[in-house]
Amino acid sequence: MSGEPERLDRFMARANAAYYATHDPFADFTTSPEISQVFGEIVGLWAAVAWQTLGRPDPVLLVEAGPGRGTLMADALRAVRKVMPGFAAALRVHLIETSPRLRAAQAARVPEASWHDSLETVPAAPMILVANEFLDALPIRQFVRRGDGWTERFVADGAWAEQPADAAAVPPGRDAAEGQVVEVNEPARAFVASVARRLRGHPGVGLFVDYGPARSTAGDSLQAIAGRKPAPPLSPLGSADLTAHVDFADMAAAARAAGAAAQGPVTQSEFLVALGVFQRTEALARGRTPEQVTALRQATQRLADPRAMGDLFKVLAVTSPGCPGLPGVAAG
Repeated sequence: MSGEPERLDRFMARANAAYYATHDPFADFTTSPEISQVFGEIVGLWAAVAWQTLGRPDPVLLVEAGPGRGTLMADALRAVRKVMPGFAAALRVHLIETSPRLRAAQAARVPEASWHDSLETVPAAPMILVANEFLDALPIRQFVRRGDGWTERFVADGAWAEQPADAAAVPPGRDAAEGQVVEVNEPARAFVASVARRLRGHPGVGLFVDYGPARSTAGDSLQAIAGRKPAPPLSPLGSADLTAHVDFADMAAAARAAGAAAQGPVTQSEFLVALGVFQRTEALARGRTPEQVTALRQATQRLADPRAMGDLFKVLAVTSPGCPGLPGVAAG
């Protein structure tokens, strides 16, 4: 091989950085806020209830990590201003985004926002953070069971290569048969832990919505999307969006280890149904054309139906210690 083997997480980080710098990601995939305005409205009203539960701190930071084109935040703010003006007056919008292309799109929809490259520069204050399909794009490491030990996956010349693994890096408690893959997302763990540490010192919550299992499992979940179609994960650098399933049990454990509490995970279907997604859809449908009503109902079905996104996507709330149960997630 002519190329020096590169660890998978480093390859994935470079590939996604190149992809987001040169592509409109929404030409290749559609996220929940882009499917229906109801999704962002429900998240906004959930945040408003969380604010009340936290004792109505004023000011409070409403933070979104990976805000896409700003659609979720714009829909959330519209609903909040209509239903709970006290929360609207108290909140300050902060967006965590590194892409200049996406920041421009966000500014058109949420001009009052402040922008940050990372959570570190968001002010320390009471906070409600939302991260929808954010953790899945953070780079993973993959380990392969070989006999009594493990190897780690590297990339060399566009192909997989395996090297002996650092045993300390392999997640404990994962059963894997010969040749099976076990994944770990160190940046996702670190981000959730960073949120949790903030919530120890200030009242707040973090709402994480993403796809993946509720409990840790072995298996290769790395996938690539290009042109709205599956692509090889080792496609040329920057030509496809790379993502992997989020291990929600691992995220909850990281939050608790950092001193916060966790509620959930629950399925996206359970979360949305508990918060009245179908009722809101029908209210929105009143006065619309039959074609518009059909489109609204189909969008909601896509979000909430267990056979579509409803079961694959999970919802986890990370909270300040002692936070009471929050709607839609407390039973998980």
